[in-house]
Amino acid sequence: MMCGLYFMTAQAQRTEILLDKDWSFSRDKSAWQTVLVPHDWAISGPFDKKWDLQTVAIEEDGETKKTEKSGRTGALPWLGKGFYTRIITIPKGTERAELYFEGAMSNPIVKINGREAGRWAYGYSEFRIDITPLMHDGDNLLEVDVENMEESTRWYPGAGLYRPVHLILTHKAHINDWSVFFRTLSIENGKAVIALDGSFIPARGKGYRIENIILNSHEKSVATCITKSDSCFAHTITIDHPNLWSPEEPYLYTLVTRLYQGRKLMDETRRKVGIRTARFTRDGGFLLNGQSRKIKGVCLHHDLGPLGAAVNKAALARQLLIMKDMGCNAIRTSHNPPSQWQMQLCDSLGLMVMCEAFDMWTTPKCKNGYVRLFSEWSDIDLERMICANRNHPSVIMWSIGNEIREQSTQHGVEIMRHLQDICHRTDPTRQVTCGMNRSDGAMKSGFAAALDVPGFNYGVRKYGRQIPDLPQGFLLGTETASTVSSRGVYKFPVRENTKHWYSDGQCSSYDLEQPGWGELPDDDWQHQDDEAFVTGEFVWTGFDYLGEPTPYKEYWPSRSSYFGICDLAGLPKDRYWLYRSKWNTKVHTVHLLPHWTWPGRDGEVTPVYCYTDGVEAELFVNGKSQGRRHKDKESRLDRYRLRWNDVKYEPGKIEVVAYDEAGKEIGRNSRRTAGDAARICCQADRTELAADGNDMAFITIWLEDNNGTMLPNASDLLSFNVTGAGSFQAVCNGDATSLDSFTQPRMHLFNGQLVVVVRAKEQAGEIVLTVNDGEKNLKSSLTLFCK
Repeated sequence: MMCGLYFMTAQAQRTEILLDKDWSFSRDKSAWQTVLVPHDWAISGPFDKKWDLQTVAIEEDGETKKTEKSGRTGALPWLGKGFYTRIITIPKGTERAELYFEGAMSNPIVKINGREAGRWAYGYSEFRIDITPLMHDGDNLLEVDVENMEESTRWYPGAGLYRPVHLILTHKAHINDWSVFFRTLSIENGKAVIALDGSFIPARGKGYRIENIILNSHEKSVATCITKSDSCFAHTITIDHPNLWSPEEPYLYTLVTRLYQGRKLMDETRRKVGIRTARFTRDGGFLLNGQSRKIKGVCLHHDLGPLGAAVNKAALARQLLIMKDMGCNAIRTSHNPPSQWQMQLCDSLGLMVMCEAFDMWTTPKCKNGYVRLFSEWSDIDLERMICANRNHPSVIMWSIGNEIREQSTQHGVEIMRHLQDICHRTDPTRQVTCGMNRSDGAMKSGFAAALDVPGFNYGVRKYGRQIPDLPQGFLLGTETASTVSSRGVYKFPVRENTKHWYSDGQCSSYDLEQPGWGELPDDDWQHQDDEAFVTGEFVWTGFDYLGEPTPYKEYWPSRSSYFGICDLAGLPKDRYWLYRSKWNTKVHTVHLLPHWTWPGRDGEVTPVYCYTDGVEAELFVNGKSQGRRHKDKESRLDRYRLRWNDVKYEPGKIEVVAYDEAGKEIGRNSRRTAGDAARICCQADRTELAADGNDMAFITIWLEDNNGTMLPNASDLLSFNVTGAGSFQAVCNGDATSLDSFTQPRMHLFNGQLVVVVRAKEQAGEIVLTVNDGEKNLKSSLTLFCK
C-alpha cells in the first residue's frame, strides 16, 4: 500500500509521491525501527567525546600544533553505516518511475528489489535515479544504504535520509525537470524580457508540442508560448507591467509546462518563478532590479539544532522569519547546497541567497572530506546544484567554495576558473563568488581578481589597502564577525577579548569577544557605512549550530558553536538586538542588557548597554539618572551602541529611554531584579498546526516571579508531556556544554529559558503540552490546535 503525499497534475499524467512514512531503519540490519523521513539517526545521541574524536591543527584558525578536538563535529554518533527500507507500490501500466533524493548523508547506494539502481557520493547533492528497468507492477522493495566516514567534515553533518525522498511516475515521454530554465534578461520601461528554455525526453512517434504558461498570483495567464519540437524549446517573452520579486515584495509567478503528443497530455510540471535582475557592479555595488542596496546577510549551517540535520519546513520557516524580523535580507548556505524547502521559503518570504557548493577542493581540511571526491564528482555536483536551484528568484549568486586552501596558488586559480566557467555555462545570469580567508595570497595569485564577485572572509581592516588592486572595483564580506557569546551569560570585568576564555565553557553576551581572526559587528559596519565599494556582508552565523565549538575547541563538553546571533534553540541572544537596531529600519529597537538579578554584586561595577536605532538615550537605576549617552561616530565601540560603563549594581529596576535625532522619544526598555519563581510560562511561535504529521510548533518556556519578571539565572530541571493530536519531538536550552538529550522529555533551563518542539499528528484536535518543575512544585500547560 503506497503511503505518502501525492502531487498530481491534470489527468494524473505525472504523480509525485513524498516518501516520508513507512520507512524501516537499522544500524546493523538486525534491530529495525519505523521512522519518518527526513530522518537523522544520530540526533538522539548520546553525546560522547569519543564520536569522531579528532587530533588536528585547524589551519583556518591559525593553528600549527595538533590538539584533541572533542566536539568539532557535534559529539553525536553520526559515524558508520545505516540501512533504510520500505515498500513502494507501482501502479499497473506505469511507464516510467524515478526516485528523487534531495540529499542523503552520505555515500548512498539505492537498490530496487535487491538490485543496485544507482549511487551517489556527496551527502549534500540532489540526485535522481531512473528505476524503471528494475521495477514491476505492484509492491517493490526499496533499500537505501548510507555510510559516514570519520574525519569527513568540520561540523555536524547529520546521518541518513535527512532530506526528502520523492517517487515520480510519468509516461516514457516526459519533461526533463532540471532542464527548464526561467530567467529575467532585462527590466526596462515597464516591461520584463524573459528567456525560457528546456527539453523533454520523447518516446515513440512524433507530433510533440510544448506549452508554457506563466500565471500570476491569481492563477491568471500573463503569457503563453507553444513550440512544436522533438526534444527542446526556447522562448523569449515580454511581460508588460511585471510584478518584481524583492525582499520587500517577494512576488511569485507560476510556470506551467505541458508536454503533448497530438492532443494527448503526456506530462505537466509547475514551478514558482520570479521576475528580477541581480548584479554586482563597480558603480552601483549590488543592484537588485536596478536599485542599489547593501546585503545584510547571515550564514546558516544546515542543522536545525535539536532536530539535527533532518530538514523540516516549519523549523526552516521559523529560522528564516526570525532572521527576517531582525532585518536580514539574505542568507548564505554555508558550506553546501541547500534543501529545496529552504529555497522555496526564501522565495516566498523574500530572502536573497548565496548558494554555496563546496568547503574544500583538492587540499584537505579533514582527511576524508570532499577532497576524496573532488576530481571525479565536483563538476557534476556543481551542475546539479545550479540546475536544481536556478529557477529560484531568491538565488542571486553562486559560491564555488569556502576558504579554499588553494586560493594562493596558480593551481587554485585554474580550478576556480574551471568551476566559474561551469557556473556561467549552466547559468549565464548569475555571478560567482568564493569566500577567501587568505586575501593577501589570493590577491597575489590573481585568484581574487578573476572572480566575478571577490568574497572576503574577515580581514575587514585590509579592505582599503586591497580595493585598488581589485579590477572589479567592489568586494563582498562573504563571512564576517564571528563574534561569540552565550545567551544570558555576562562576564566581569567587561572587556574586549580574543584569547582569555573561561572555566565554564561560556562566552560573554556583552558582545565584545571573538577569536583572534574574528571581528565585532561594529568593525564590519564601519567599513560598510564609510566605504561604498563594500557591498554588504554575511555574518557568521545566524544561529548556533552543532559542532565547531570555537573558542572551546579543546574543552569538553562543548559540542556546539557560540557564533550564532541566536542560540541553538533559536532564542535571540543580545547580539540579535544589536543587528536589529542596525538592519531593521521599519521598527524601532530599544534593548537593554544585562539582566538585573545579581546576588552578591551589590555596589560592584556592572556596565549597562543599550542597543537601539535611536541616537541618544538616558539610563535610570531605581529612578536615578545615570546620564545621557549619544552615539559617537569617532568612537569604534560607541558608534553603534550606547554604553554606561560605570554603573554600580543595586537591586531594583533599570530603565532606558531612547531618542531619535530630533530628540523625540522612540521607546523604552527595562530590567528588574527577579524574585522567587511563581509560575511557569509557555509561549508558542504558532498555536495552529496542520494535521499532516510533519508540522511543528516551538514553545519557549521560562520561570517568572509574581511581578512578571523572568528568572534569568534559573537552571531548574523541567519535564514535559504532550497529549492529544501531537507528540513531543525535541527540547533544547541553547547551552553549548549541556549533555542532556534533545529527544528525552526533560531538560534543565539554561539562563532561565528553553524551547520544546511539538510535532502534529495526522488528526485534528487539541494538543496539550504540560510542563512540570518538580523542584519548585510548579506546573503549567499550553493548548495548541491541529487542523
